[in-house]
Amino acid sequence: MQVLRVRWEGALVLLAHAFGKRYELPIPLVYFVLGAALVVFLSFLVVLPRRMAGGPVESGEERGAPLQRGWAAPGIGVAGLGGLIAVGIGGSQTVAENILPTVFWLVVWIAVPLGCGLLGDWTRPLNPFAALARLGDRPAARRLLFGSARPVSWPARLGWWPATLAFFATACGELVFNQTATLPRVTAWGLLGWAALSLVAGLFFGAPAWLARGELFSVLFATWGRLGWFRFGAAGRRGLAGGLEDGFEAVPSRMAFVMLLLVSVSFDGLLATPLWSRVRLDWMRAATAPATAVEWETVAAFALLGLLTWCVLGAFAQAVARLGGHDVRPAAALHGLLPSLLPIAFGYLLAHNLQYLLINGQLLVPLLGNPSGLDGGQWLPAPFDDSFEPDTHLLPSSAFWYGSVAVIVVVHMAAVVIAHGHLVRRGRDERAAKASEWPWIAAMVAYTMVSLVLMAQPLVKEGPAPSKQSAATGVGGRSSQVTAGPGAVAR
Repeated sequence: MQVLRVRWEGALVLLAHAFGKRYELPIPLVYFVLGAALVVFLSFLVVLPRRMAGGPVESGEERGAPLQRGWAAPGIGVAGLGGLIAVGIGGSQTVAENILPTVFWLVVWIAVPLGCGLLGDWTRPLNPFAALARLGDRPAARRLLFGSARPVSWPARLGWWPATLAFFATACGELVFNQTATLPRVTAWGLLGWAALSLVAGLFFGAPAWLARGELFSVLFATWGRLGWFRFGAAGRRGLAGGLEDGFEAVPSRMAFVMLLLVSVSFDGLLATPLWSRVRLDWMRAATAPATAVEWETVAAFALLGLLTWCVLGAFAQAVARLGGHDVRPAAALHGLLPSLLPIAFGYLLAHNLQYLLINGQLLVPLLGNPSGLDGGQWLPAPFDDSFEPDTHLLPSSAFWYGSVAVIVVVHMAAVVIAHGHLVRRGRDERAAKASEWPWIAAMVAYTMVSLVLMAQPLVKEGPAPSKQSAATGVGGRSSQVTAGPGAVAR
């Protein structure tokens, strides 16, 4: 048993960066980048003359789906959460041997959002945090504790900040503090704390208010679900991006949440670049404080990138508003175009993590046979044991590269169409509406180019093969970072 476990952990080292052999481009990278930008620009020229009745509405008041009835599916969700927490706390604390880190950081944090973005938010009946919030939403308990059966009104100033800050903290755990955050016990206690908070928040504010604006996973999956084909009771028409027609509420906290979906995957890509490796190495050399100081500097860089992205896109949006005669402030101008950014965030999430999902997702096979990773915990036969051999070459890197290029181009084209629908409705007249689209297409073309450059870092190479590679571990050794050269530093 021990011999097999050591061999399996060795396989995990091979999976450390979740990328296979780097693909040598047949032509310089700049040609791919310019070609993709040209395709997005041509799609804009095709869409520009069209008059569209669609596009996001201006009100931004969101209508959530009704709460699920019955306790069968929620009971399964709560039981599953309880089992994972128990395994995380009581099981092996080696990430490779415990099922919790892989289930949470790979399935819940990446695979489920992608599924919601394609199908719609199908998670509502199974979400254990939603079930706990509804369990805590008891008028009799409020009357006993607070003297009134009515829940406390959700403060307007609170907005979506609980979900937004929780998303930022979890993203920092994945991208910055992954050596600690992915430890089974750390992940388990985090989930237990959030479950307790959901129970108390349901009692205090009522389940509808907490799930609509405060509960991270309800807000996250519902936001991605606006892109999905099916509505599952949520507002909007059936079809891809049908849920975006209702727009987003025009408050900073809601805008910040959607922007973080975009910025988090961009920052993940930035961490894979040789430039970031050199910056991190300089920080480590210059640091006089403990090594954790470098991690907090990375968190500051993450927050700074979010602020910079907000300012840059806000400047483009303000140029759009001026040319279109919208007569709105910069924040309102960006709010109107916010739905066009969600497909881009989804496309980058898919392109950046597809190979990671296909390769590291195989870890679930042996982990299902022994979820705790403890000796004597094996309850399924082969191949659900350490004899399982992961296939690290399911598809060649060239397939992932060309697929990533296609995904990035398609989602930016979708963003152009969505923005066009909004600007046609908002323009002072037809001429002003067409003129207002040029700044935004410039932003979309630029973001297409930046996205492809970031995507290329771990997948492709130009010229001679790299002499060195380094990759840092996350979930089962997860990292999106594969860099080459003397400046490469693992994160």
